[in-house]
Amino acid sequence: SSFLMLTGINLAVTKLVTGQVATPSVSDMAGFDSAKKVFASSFEVGGVSVRITVVWWLLFTAIATWVLFKTRIGNWIFAVGGNQDSARAIGVPVTKVKIGLFMTVGFAAWFVGMHLLFSFNTVQSGQGIGNEFLYIIAAVIGGCLLTGGYGTAIGAAIGAFIFGMTNQGIVYAGWNPDWFKFFLGAMLLFAVIANNAFRNYAAKR
Repeated sequence: SSFLMLTGINLAVTKLVTGQVATPSVSDMAGFDSAKKVFASSFEVGGVSVRITVVWWLLFTAIATWVLFKTRIGNWIFAVGGNQDSARAIGVPVTKVKIGLFMTVGFAAWFVGMHLLFSFNTVQSGQGIGNEFLYIIAAVIGGCLLTGGYGTAIGAAIGAFIFGMTNQGIVYAGWNPDWFKFFLGAMLLFAVIANNAFRNYAAKR
């Protein structure tokens, strides 16, 4: 309920202050060209045009993987996700870990927003609303437990890749977009079944 309230406030306040829910054109601002190179440029690899977004995606996946499996913070994250009471009992700063994760998600959302802004020269304040379901499914398909305590950044990236390829593939194939909704439903069913399997596997370990 809080999320829905914040979503409404975001749209309402933005429109109240600016009179619209989309940003004005940013192409004439100072530093636009350099920012566009960072967030929305492309380069050639073997005759194929690759967007810089792919590089950032791989880089952040690598960083997240390193943090999760090679640092104390990663251990704290798994501990809090598995059982926060037990984690707190052994000295894990549960509240700080949760706040840090929320801040990381906020940063990631801003970063994605910058890619959209500099790719299309404008962005709406409601961009991405309603996609939370897709993100959860992508993470679960990648092996993250809904109950917490087990998962990988690489798995979540693979889950996101599957959705992205399917979404684009249906468009390029000229299929009815409703097939993507069918795919979502099928993936949700698979995610629930796979989640139980992963949870049993994690419990045995």
